[in-house]
Amino acid sequence: MAAPHEYRMKAKVWLYPGKATWYFVTLPKRQSTAIRTLFGGMKRGWGSLPVAVTIGKTRWTTSIFPDSKAGAYILPLKAEIRDKEAIRAGMTVHLRIEIRL
Repeated sequence: MAAPHEYRMKAKVWLYPGKATWYFVTLPKRQSTAIRTLFGGMKRGWGSLPVAVTIGKTRWTTSIFPDSKAGAYILPLKAEIRDKEAIRAGMTVHLRIEIRL
């Protein structure tokens, strides 16, 4: 069983539709609601929460950000991570997110 601050999920990778080439995954609403309920008081700038993420064999620290339009958190995927795990827009990835307490 996962620890209360650990969440396993799958999500589809999408490309931000602006000029910048930013890739994201939107966390499922169920997990986003649980995270917001339990850890929303820890939020930092722009409502972000510090996390450790694992996709495949790659683990890194970053932040998740609330997306009011989606009603869920979003996770940015920088190029280094996408390259290591051969991640492209439109793919579904399995990920583990741990809230850094």
